[in-house]
Amino acid sequence: MPAGTLYRGREGMWSWVAHRVTGVLIFFFLFVHVLDTALVRVSPEAYDEVVATYKTPLVALLEYGLVAAILFHALNGLRIVAVDFWAKGPRYQKQMLWTVLGIWIVLMVGALYPVLGHAVREVFGS
Repeated sequence: MPAGTLYRGREGMWSWVAHRVTGVLIFFFLFVHVLDTALVRVSPEAYDEVVATYKTPLVALLEYGLVAAILFHALNGLRIVAVDFWAKGPRYQKQMLWTVLGIWIVLMVGALYPVLGHAVREVFGS
């Protein structure tokens, strides 16, 4: 690694990258959501067709990814606020990141069935 480089591939850098990536993904979702919702004013039939495609197992998987992105972005955002506004925040930023990841994993495992349950029922029928 070149001398004077600030980033060393540690937890802080990866949480920074993940926060930006999840933010961009959420932005693109919101952009598409506004477009498909606006479609109802242009052509209700086209809107119905688009909404019908949302009831597929692939889209259920993408919805799970959206939940994962929003949840990580929110939890990591709270960690960033703590690092910025709590005097001891910078000292404990690594422990707070691991706490955020632990909470995120527990919540994502808990969200697995409700979010993907539809996809499983669609594929296997019940």
